Amino acid sequence: MTDIVTPTLGESVTEATVARWAKKPGEAVKKDEVLVELETDKVNLEVAAPEDGVLSAISAEEGATVTPGQVLGAIGAGAGAPAKVPETVAAQAAPAAAAKAAPPPRPAAAPEPPKAEPERPLAPSVQRIVTENSLDPAAIPGSGRDGRITKGDALAAVEMLSRPAAPKPAPAPPLVRRRNARSGCG
Repeated sequence: MTDIVTPTLGESVTEATVARWAKKPGEAVKKDEVLVELETDKVNLEVAAPEDGVLSAISAEEGATVTPGQVLGAIGAGAGAPAKVPETVAAQAAPAAAAKAAPPPRPAAAPEPPKAEPERPLAPSVQRIVTENSLDPAAIPGSGRDGRITKGDALAAVEMLSRPAAPKPAPAPPLVRRRNARSGCG
């Protein structure tokens, strides 16, 4: 069993968001094949399989915030069913496994535990923009995958707030009718 670990993310970057898993538990993987995509404030990166095997566990679901060195999942030997997961990975994967233990999955039917955060997970870069500008994430339309708010969406919301309101046009002067003194016409 080999752990899939969050790599060093770069200078001064302390966390990333799991953007997308390319494989599902039980699927065969080849060494250097992309397994998961991570998004940070500065870069997006792909984490590749360290060896051939079977993706046996995912312990950081899409939208989860992870730190360097944190276990994302595990690769087991074999070409069939997932192998036994080590206790460290099993403990981290327990919430994900509980959600996946439901009857045959229906897309979008898996119940999620209540969160204090917004329904759509925010990438660290988006969270920073939202926090620094006191934005309401629910008021920002997301153009990312599954309606997620992208960094561009958050920056556009900030720009909309910083634009001065269009000035009201000055009222038109009232029409004044002058009489022509010579003709007596009005």
